[in-house]
Amino acid sequence: MTESQKAALSKVPEVTLTFWLIKILATTLGETGGDAVTMSLDLGYAIGTVIFAAIFVMAVAVQIPAKKFHPWLYWFTIVATTTVGTTMADFADRSLGIGYAGGSTILFLCLAASLAAWRWSEGSISVNTVATPRVEVFYWVTILFSQTLGTALGDWMADTNGLGYEGGAIVFAAALALVAVAYFYTNISRVMLFWTAFILTRPLGATLGDFLDKPVANGGLAVSRLGASAILAVAIIMLIGVLPQRAGAHPGVEESKAL
Repeated sequence: MTESQKAALSKVPEVTLTFWLIKILATTLGETGGDAVTMSLDLGYAIGTVIFAAIFVMAVAVQIPAKKFHPWLYWFTIVATTTVGTTMADFADRSLGIGYAGGSTILFLCLAASLAAWRWSEGSISVNTVATPRVEVFYWVTILFSQTLGTALGDWMADTNGLGYEGGAIVFAAALALVAVAYFYTNISRVMLFWTAFILTRPLGATLGDFLDKPVANGGLAVSRLGASAILAVAIIMLIGVLPQRAGAHPGVEESKAL
């Protein structure tokens, strides 16, 4: 199957500004939603992880057999990865006592292993190739690890390095801006830049989510976790409903540049 044929069968959205806006909102919702269940409802990180892992498995079980791209289903699955990523990272970092540095290192290695296995199996980690069930399994496993890693990185940056939630968000937003500059003004692999940006949106969302719902004394805005989650969910629904999306590949990806 050629790259153009795979792109035609793709079940992931075309990567546009709309994609990145919804992705950032989804990662922020993952932080506030995950914390709402584990902290506000006082269920704990272990139970929260079990709940959201079950939702993630069910979402993927519907997403993978689907015959075409469904925006609502795709973004629901993305949100499921962000919420379970939040609770998994918090469980590892806090309940198991691994700490932010240890948790981030382990998750980075898991993410690298997932990408390496995908590259070894399929010859590319380009989103152009997400057109078969096997490749889609690699895709969602990679996303799950990236979302979990992003949570750990966001907490590590905000809590350990003394930047606070607002400062952490600025750091990750600046990093994303550098990726955008590299995309428009360099010949760096578009596939590499895509995954770099995809990973960085998660700690950005984590710090933004904490900034929204943490107490004022801790550097947050003290918006309730449930209230913040509801606002973010409505914003995502509005963007999906109003702005058109279609299945497609990463813009500007050429076969010669695919990793």
